Amino acid sequence: MDPRIDVIGIGHTTVTLTWKHSPSVLQHRENIQYCLLVNEKHNYKSLCAAETAIRSSGMKLPPTLALSLSPYLLEPQQVMILSNSELSIINRASSGEVRQICMGTKNTYTVPNLSPSTQYYFDVFVVNLLTNASAAYTGTFARTLEEPEPKVTELKDGKVIQIVLDGKKQKFYSLRYQARHKKIQFTFQLCRGQVRVHITKNGKTVASENISGLRYFSLKGKLLDTYLVQLRSTEESNSSVKVQVSSHFHKPLFPLLPESLKIKSFSKLRTCNSVTIAWLGTQEESKYCVYKKRIEEHQVWMELQSADRCSGPESRHKSEKVLCKYFYDINLQRAVTTETIKGLDAGTLYLFDVYLFGPSGIPIRYHSKVVKTRKKC
Repeated sequence: MDPRIDVIGIGHTTVTLTWKHSPSVLQHRENIQYCLLVNEKHNYKSLCAAETAIRSSGMKLPPTLALSLSPYLLEPQQVMILSNSELSIINRASSGEVRQICMGTKNTYTVPNLSPSTQYYFDVFVVNLLTNASAAYTGTFARTLEEPEPKVTELKDGKVIQIVLDGKKQKFYSLRYQARHKKIQFTFQLCRGQVRVHITKNGKTVASENISGLRYFSLKGKLLDTYLVQLRSTEESNSSVKVQVSSHFHKPLFPLLPESLKIKSFSKLRTCNSVTIAWLGTQEESKYCVYKKRIEEHQVWMELQSADRCSGPESRHKSEKVLCKYFYDINLQRAVTTETIKGLDAGTLYLFDVYLFGPSGIPIRYHSKVVKTRKKC
């Protein structure tokens, strides 16, 4: 037989191999199978040599290794069934990982779950299941591709960008900014989900935390310092965040925020057709707009979870608008306002939202509040 193994494909985490069929496979297909050994050390000239090497590393193996595919092989190895005709046995030994995959009579195989930028050695053996006799192909080796560098987006001074982060892949999204002033400020507005922020300056970490709501990072450095911002979703669902970097502290993009963005409702003031809500303001005169939406019981969780906290009233139906008002108070303890919303239906759930507008016109959305009117009055 032709003893060569050909490498026909290399990826970041996979290598695809093929080899010519052994004559014995063509004659005795039901009793013959191919087994592949994968490791990072070297090739093995025979299956016996591979067994000996693994045993000498401290791993207790049955004499036939994985050739009989017996149930007692489940210990002490970690066994992963790939399909009805494939069995992968990973032997974790002190000398490194040796992976054995038996794939029946297939003569092309893609080895999965490899590490990027790593050299692997591959050995193929044709095995007679009745006698446990084996013959070796000439081993080969291949190096997986280097992991691609993550794409880096350049941040421009004062410009706001919104980023959607894939929660399932859990990959970092990278942003770069070269400072043109000694003092700069990063602003993050969480729109949906949960986001982890990691900021480095010239390679050294200056901030790393999970963000919620609106978060500012004021940093000092030198001209032309390079800042790298890495963002990732900490949830399995997608997350979204708005990002801005600016050297103009006197022109804030977002309005001054109160201590809390919660909306409070008063149970004693609820009636069959009205609800009274309250929220905190600031020392800065700002515009506040109230919106309401009728919802059903089964919609509550979805409405609260899917709310985009960065979206403004432009995404709302005109009929949902209740009112807009301006207010402020120099004394923060008195910077509270209340509104009684009338004309509601009895025994009905309503979702209330308040939007705060600052000098730039960019809205901040308070946390939605769900209130049910009284059924009987």
